[in-house]
Amino acid sequence: MTISTRGAAKAPAVLVLEDGRTFRGRAYGAVGETFGEAVFNTGMTGYQETLTDPSYHRQVVVMTAPHVGNTGVNDEDDESKRIWVAGYVVRDPARIPSSWRSRRSLDEQLTAQGVVGISGIDTRALTRHLRERGAMRVGIFSGPALTSASGAGPADDATLLARVQQAPEMKGADLSSEVTTTEAYVVPAIGEKKFTVAALDLGIKGMTPQRMAERGIEVHVLPATATADDVYAVDPDGVFLSNGPGDPATADLTVIKALLERRTPLFGICFGNQLLGRALGFGTYKLKYGHRGINQPVQDRTTGKVEVTAHNHGFAVEAPLDKVSDTPYGRAEVSHVCLNDNVVEGLQLLDQPAFSVQYHPEAAAGPHDAAYLFDRFMSLMNTALMEAERA
Repeated sequence: MTISTRGAAKAPAVLVLEDGRTFRGRAYGAVGETFGEAVFNTGMTGYQETLTDPSYHRQVVVMTAPHVGNTGVNDEDDESKRIWVAGYVVRDPARIPSSWRSRRSLDEQLTAQGVVGISGIDTRALTRHLRERGAMRVGIFSGPALTSASGAGPADDATLLARVQQAPEMKGADLSSEVTTTEAYVVPAIGEKKFTVAALDLGIKGMTPQRMAERGIEVHVLPATATADDVYAVDPDGVFLSNGPGDPATADLTVIKALLERRTPLFGICFGNQLLGRALGFGTYKLKYGHRGINQPVQDRTTGKVEVTAHNHGFAVEAPLDKVSDTPYGRAEVSHVCLNDNVVEGLQLLDQPAFSVQYHPEAAAGPHDAAYLFDRFMSLMNTALMEAERA
């Protein structure tokens, strides 16, 4: 990625998909070039949380909402310390933010962090193209990046396309190590401490340990490289597997299998759900265009209730919906399913305390239908503690 923070508002920009489809607009944010996987997000709010979600690492996010940046950027809603998206695509950016919480415009924030974007294109047409053809590699070019190698004139579309097609694909990408914390840290319980949880940071969002802390859980956030010994060194009552970017097929399952063998209460979300699925012996696969937004309907099959949920995933677990499966760690079943396309959205073990969901129950920016899952995790840890005291 090459960037410049000057002249973004006036520079022409071009978006080139790996199949040759091209869109022309104006630069938004930094000027330069960037590459990633083109995906679309259907949320009408929460763009600040989306931008700072580590799960979007190496992805160029297309916003389907036509008007983005209305409320500017504040200092409270970030999910991590930086913007993680590789690029940003909007149709009609707000020229003047309007919110008492705003500290700067979205354009200014993107520019300051060197995020190359494009505005003024038909994002509806781009989204339909991605739905029909699937998520694919993309490049955004503006400023000097649009100049030919000789410097004699603009670069032609064929040259830009060749550069896009040389970019790495998301399938097979091992990215957790690029977004995880480098050092362990603790998020203290709010009020009376009830449990201790070790959270493996595979790309964790800031609101996740906050939701646990609100319930009296002291959260020890550990790097993705943590060993089983590192996990048990904090004497946890339970372990949390976070969200994160990349292909779950590349991940090492040693720690998760050790947790299952010791019957430690376990709760995973998103990438953590995929890793639990693989540890149980299920496969994972890449979705055609994924689920990204805050309006996905999911049914909790254990209660029959339907939740409106926040999603950000391009991979999913391949597990049977209509039967209980035997695994090396006991019986398992699909606990949640997406009502749009029947994608597996949750797993649970029936013979020990472990479960996971594919979506985001912390749901900063909303909705909060799935917040009960943290209470379910509390119940698992409480039951395990009582059983240990009786033993």
